Amino acid sequence: MTDTPEIAQKAPFAVDVEEGKNYFWCACGRSKTQPFCDGSHKGTGLAPVKFTADASKKVFFCGCKHSQKAPMCDGTHSRL
Repeated sequence: MTDTPEIAQKAPFAVDVEEGKNYFWCACGRSKTQPFCDGSHKGTGLAPVKFTADASKKVFFCGCKHSQKAPMCDGTHSRL
């Protein structure tokens, strides 16, 4: 069991989201459906983060899994 996420990629995932829709961001980095959860976190001590879109727009989900503003990218990947 680990509480340290794997780096999925050192760049954000740009996603067009729909207003009112729920998204579950992968926090462990193991999901095969990045940036979203596919259940691969089981046994890691990590859990997905729910994000509800407040508008239909493009957002940037964290790809490195180390953002301090999860599930959104805060630029942390540039320091890894």
